[in-house]
Amino acid sequence: MTVQPIENVTGVILAGGKSRRMGEDKSFVPFSGRPLIQSVLDRLVPLFEDVIIVTNSPDRYTDFSVRVEKDLLPNRGPLGGIHTALLAAATPSCFVAACDMPFVNPDLVRFMSEEIDGFDLVIPCSENTLQTLCAVYSRGCVHPMERQLSDGRLKVADLLQHVAVKMVGPEEIARFDPQGASFLNINTPQDRSRLDGKYAVVEEGVPSGR
Repeated sequence: MTVQPIENVTGVILAGGKSRRMGEDKSFVPFSGRPLIQSVLDRLVPLFEDVIIVTNSPDRYTDFSVRVEKDLLPNRGPLGGIHTALLAAATPSCFVAACDMPFVNPDLVRFMSEEIDGFDLVIPCSENTLQTLCAVYSRGCVHPMERQLSDGRLKVADLLQHVAVKMVGPEEIARFDPQGASFLNINTPQDRSRLDGKYAVVEEGVPSGR
């Protein structure tokens, strides 16, 4: 089935973490028989006309068939990566996911991306946790981000005080992803063993539990 690309939004994968708990670069940890980041790419590439990997080490990602951008401000964490993505994207908004989130639900991504009009940020709130690395950011976030980066305030959630935010609550999330699989991270070898192969992408691009 042909998937209609989401208009005016770029897909972004942040691959700049230190991976201390994993003990090796999470992007390339084998997961479901391929590098972990490939599982995220498989979810996002059908949804967007353009997908960008943002990283401090662009030479490591030349084998992937998407655009790769180097962090404009290294060692600024996810906030710096999102800032880089917004400046690099040809679209006014970006859907942002981390490289260790292999179960991002395509229908949830589409819903959030289509809700960005009139807002600077569309963000899920699951179990009282703001999912800052499964959210849609518009260019309206750039200047507030730059103020935070200049002040050394790197917590992405601090941005919410300065931009127009649409929260996606548990009931809306459950319409698309009742198991909350979109927000599962592969942080440790134990996570990888527990979750490898747990969710599959069915033909339509929607995850189904195994």
